[in-house]
Amino acid sequence: MKQVDGEKLLARLGSAMEAVRGKLTPDAPMDRVTWFRAGGLAELMFQPHDVDDLVTFLKALPEDVPLTVIGVGSNLLVRDGGIKGVVLRLSAKGFGDVELAGENRIRAGAICPDKNIAAMALDNSIGGFAFYYGIPGSIGGAIRMNAGANGTETRERLVEVEAVDRKGNRITLSNADMHYSYRHSAPPEGLIFTHGLFEGFAEEKAKIRAEMDAVRHHRETVQPVREKTGGSTFKNPEGHSAWKLIDEAGCRGLQIGGAQMSPLHCNFMINIGHASAYDLEKLGETVRQRVYEHSGILLEWEIKRLGSFMPGAEIAAFHP
Repeated sequence: MKQVDGEKLLARLGSAMEAVRGKLTPDAPMDRVTWFRAGGLAELMFQPHDVDDLVTFLKALPEDVPLTVIGVGSNLLVRDGGIKGVVLRLSAKGFGDVELAGENRIRAGAICPDKNIAAMALDNSIGGFAFYYGIPGSIGGAIRMNAGANGTETRERLVEVEAVDRKGNRITLSNADMHYSYRHSAPPEGLIFTHGLFEGFAEEKAKIRAEMDAVRHHRETVQPVREKTGGSTFKNPEGHSAWKLIDEAGCRGLQIGGAQMSPLHCNFMINIGHASAYDLEKLGETVRQRVYEHSGILLEWEIKRLGSFMPGAEIAAFHP
């Protein structure tokens, strides 16, 4: 039984949405969006045509309607009860652009795949972006989570971020405004990132290509890239590798329902069949408990979990 009613919400918004040009979808199935291929319904999904359309929508959206922003669904787990209110999903047409923006600078839309920035940098002999070639997902998520790999993080390349607030005002944030730390940022609440400006440095194409080849080889040989996964499940605790802690706790290959910690890389959680969001989150919390019992270290989720549990199928976060 579904726990959301998108048609009712759409009817409530009514004429307020007449000026909107983007797509409004009631009861949108999130299992078609997330890379886990699991999860409940979004009460109402909105995909704006462009930034102007996003501004129009936000100015018309009542303040009491919850708003949840997602990217391409790569690092996201939506619970089986779904998400109340509006889920905002930026479209590739209006937010997937990538272009040169000055010497050694690249401007990219929030939904632009990370690897497209790496490719643009290669084509224009701009160093410093090869790490993006191995990160699944889009640049908006990378900006939000300070995504990194192979010794480089987003905060080292970001110059500024273009955003829109909940009331439809356009805002520009500097790197310092993001208050970055490991896999974390702390900008003002409620901002929707639309574009990012990045800066690298001049470098020979041959060296950039070699770095990208190394990134690709590493990813294809040690990560389950062909599985239904959300990428790294847990953040690396300071001074430790999450995968090693998971392995030492005996959780490599651990399975609950249709969810499994990958035998290839045990910090990757995968959907091996028809896993529910419950299976996946239950597996993650079980791993957190076993790792703590073995090492005394409490793992922190890197995957973002959203929405409501189904009645009677709630999962309590493990706390020692």
